[in-house]
Amino acid sequence: MGIVTTVTDKYQNCIDACSECAQACYECLDACLKEPDVGKRTNCIKSLAECAQICQQAVSFMSLDAPHAKGLCNLCEDICNTCAKDCEMFSDPHCKQCADVCKTCATECHAMHMG
Repeated sequence: MGIVTTVTDKYQNCIDACSECAQACYECLDACLKEPDVGKRTNCIKSLAECAQICQQAVSFMSLDAPHAKGLCNLCEDICNTCAKDCEMFSDPHCKQCADVCKTCATECHAMHMG
């Protein structure tokens, strides 16, 4: 639920999913940078950074009840799905777990911008 108002309660599930996704992407990005095959993870690392950033912006737009929040969440859904696919290319647990979090976020963003 909203922290100081109830205006954004309608977005709360998506806000929570985007916040969790941003955190997961940053954590996964950090872990990927420490992997021995870091050179093969360039696209994944870029996707993780992009996904984390769009999720943070989506949280901001939804918290503001901004007129373009739905449009941004539509884009966020696409980026989360791309990031999930990029993470699924690697077998380590942090990438698999991050892919799952990205898919959940994409689902919540879809529901938000269609609602």
